[in-house]
Amino acid sequence: MFDAFARLSECDRERFYTVQLDRQNQVCGVELISQGTVDTSVVAPREVYKSAILANASGLILLHNHPSGIPDPSPEDLSLTKLLKKGGQLLGIPVIDHIIIGVNGYFSFADAGIL
Repeated sequence: MFDAFARLSECDRERFYTVQLDRQNQVCGVELISQGTVDTSVVAPREVYKSAILANASGLILLHNHPSGIPDPSPEDLSLTKLLKKGGQLLGIPVIDHIIIGVNGYFSFADAGIL
């Protein structure tokens, strides 16, 4: 997934995307949810799940960049991920991963065992 979105590391503002997955975890949609500033992006859970429901998704990958180039999650990233994970559990559309893109790599919540 990192390779497909690696160019986000060049953006000067945060961009938050969802990647909708079908029952076989194949991509069935990609949606830009929010474009913010150099250090923040407002993400409304209703917008995240609106596009997922319309795409008939069975799972989601959350993905955003850090214009600073450092992919370490902020406290806000951790909080948002927990909130969206709860929403996904209620709707039956689980969050499979949340990936943060940086200049020299990425951070995966799933790989870190946070999801």
